[in-house]
This record gives sequence, C-alpha cells and structure tokens, in this order.
Amino acid sequence: MLERKQRKNRTEITFVLPADNPPGPVSVVGDFNGWDPHAHPLHPREDRMRAVTVALPRKTSHAFRYLAAGDYWFNDETADGWDGPNSRLNT
Repeated sequence: MLERKQRKNRTEITFVLPADNPPGPVSVVGDFNGWDPHAHPLHPREDRMRAVTVALPRKTSHAFRYLAAGDYWFNDETADGWDGPNSRLNT
C-alpha cells in the first residue's frame, strides 16, 4: 500500500506492508535509490504494519519493487501502474 503526503516541493511516499507477510526483512528498491536494497528497509509500526517513507520530487514517475529475504522480488498491487516487471508510482 502507498500512502502519500504532498509537501511544498516534494511528495512523501510511505511504502506499507503487513508486519509478517512476507516474513523476514523487506526493503523498497527503485530508481529513486539506485536499486540499493540497503537504502530503504521497512520498519515495524504500532498498527502491526511495517513501512518506510521516501521524499521524492513532485510531478515525477518512478519504478520500484520490494525485495524480501531469500531474494524474493514482488510488486505493489496498489501502485499507479506498471513499468515492465516493476511497479510504477507518480508523485
């Protein structure tokens, strides 16, 4: 799930997943972080979800995926669209 907050010059995108599905560590990787799996790991929240927030420029489009333990790549079903095998979000 994607949560969005519009700010003056940027959009804060919060990437949200259930705390235990898939099990183990998960990170969001995309063109906004050079596809670095260590840049944006998801962290537990009080609502039994896990999340990470990334600030991106407004009016841009980005490809991303999630990477879970065991080299398991998956997409976000709530994304704005698809870019080949990747999820696509628009700010």
